[in-house]
Amino acid sequence: MSPELPVAAPKAGDADRAPEVRQMFERLAPRYDLANRVLSLGLDQLWRRSAIKALGPNVRGEVIDLCAGTMDLTRMMLAAGATKVHALDFSPSMLAAGATKLPPGANVRVETADARELPIEDHSIDGILCGFGLRNVPEVHKAVAECARVLKPGGRVVVLDFFQPESAPSRVVQASYNKLIVPVVGGLITGFGDAYRYLAGSIDAFCTRKEFEELMRNEGLIARSWDVFPPVASIVVGEAPRGGGDV
Repeated sequence: MSPELPVAAPKAGDADRAPEVRQMFERLAPRYDLANRVLSLGLDQLWRRSAIKALGPNVRGEVIDLCAGTMDLTRMMLAAGATKVHALDFSPSMLAAGATKLPPGANVRVETADARELPIEDHSIDGILCGFGLRNVPEVHKAVAECARVLKPGGRVVVLDFFQPESAPSRVVQASYNKLIVPVVGGLITGFGDAYRYLAGSIDAFCTRKEFEELMRNEGLIARSWDVFPPVASIVVGEAPRGGGDV
């Protein structure tokens, strides 16, 4: 029997939950992409393209796909001109599922890694993309600090995720969808409704995009954010100062 999954996103002090969350993604890997397409009505690909655009010219350099999962963003970054991609995730099964879709000869380093302790040298990366992953990371501020550490001056980190809406009506709509639809549909597709109850809870427990901006500013990044159409997902961008600028 698999261990009981957390019902909300792990937070600071909940690092002991990471093994259960990792096991959950191991179970979901074979049908994870299909569930994403259905639950988002195909919009997740549009949102990912918006994240690529937010990375700007930094995508044409050495980049990280953080919490890479099945590597949708890895393939998109390669298509956009990335010279090298580090595809990092804590789930070997998710990475294995994604590796089968990479183009032959792609300059991709695929590695199992913890977002809170990146196997990357200081100030060596042009851009980082993280799609729908950081809300599952305990002590998420440590992951943000690691992003700031590895970015070159002028480097950019783009986080695409389901943040808590600012307005009360939007929070009600999002919470209702997460509670009533996500576990049922996700469970039918993957056979693991408990995992999608966790994922729905992780969205409800996550911070707002403005609060995530503050996490980035606390690590010295210049931060801004916006909603993507339709206003369900959001993008937060943090840029490493080029030197001497205000944050």
